[in-house]
Amino acid sequence: MKPTTYGSLWMLVAGVFFAIMGVCVKLGAARYSTSELVFYRSLFGFLTIWGITHSQGLRLSTPRWRMHLSRSLVGFVSLLLFFYAITAMPLAAAVTLNYTSPLFLAVFLALLLREPIKPLLIVALLLGFVGVVLLLHPTLHQDQLLAGMCGLLSGVLAGLAYLQVTQLGRLGEPEWRTVFYFTLVCTLGSGAWMLLQDFHAVTLPDLFLLVGMGASATLAQLAMTRAYRKGESLVVGSLAYSTVVFASLFGVLLWNETLTPAHWLAIALIIASGVLSVRATKLYAPRGHGENQ
Repeated sequence: MKPTTYGSLWMLVAGVFFAIMGVCVKLGAARYSTSELVFYRSLFGFLTIWGITHSQGLRLSTPRWRMHLSRSLVGFVSLLLFFYAITAMPLAAAVTLNYTSPLFLAVFLALLLREPIKPLLIVALLLGFVGVVLLLHPTLHQDQLLAGMCGLLSGVLAGLAYLQVTQLGRLGEPEWRTVFYFTLVCTLGSGAWMLLQDFHAVTLPDLFLLVGMGASATLAQLAMTRAYRKGESLVVGSLAYSTVVFASLFGVLLWNETLTPAHWLAIALIIASGVLSVRATKLYAPRGHGENQ
């Protein structure tokens, strides 16, 4: 089937659901720790992908298990940092910092895979650097600087995870197998971490919130996968930044979050740099990779 611009619009649907997932994480933070939120989100995703692979008789064993383990651990740490950033700072800022991942992916491609660096990519990196500096400027509340650095580091690790997913794809590993091991490691890792912390019992109202978090993330992944399958990659890669826009709107509507003009400029610069880096590298977020991880 020939890719179409209409098919690319599924990325907007994914953007809405990824933003809803961020809202659920922020709401859930009032009662649950970051590790608990990652656990419930990952468990839902794991059960979903396990059900799909089991019902279709897909083979999960692989000789590339070390690469899957490495990619999954990197993605797990990135997800923890991203969720923590969401809980501790404005939703729009946290999502934007995580969406610096295409910039770091471009750097990793150049350094590790010897991909050529185009002038457009240099412009994108400079814009992204200026945007990050503005967003992490000390005018952000001092108690949010740590969260901001965690959000940025989540973007660095997400870029590395994208690179590893790309390498797995070139070796013939299917996306569903990559997602399976990623959600498995996240579920086990966050579950083990929960044992070291105070456990918070799940109440019925909270259950709806946690299921909503997992469901929105899964629906976002499905919509993103369809967008990349049916849409034009350049358009889809650019529309991925719609998540930042929707997260900004939710932050304003639900928490009256206010950012300075400098911070809005920073968000715009990071979005622009991400779109440019997507166009310069012609390599896009791997399908099925949850929360941009």
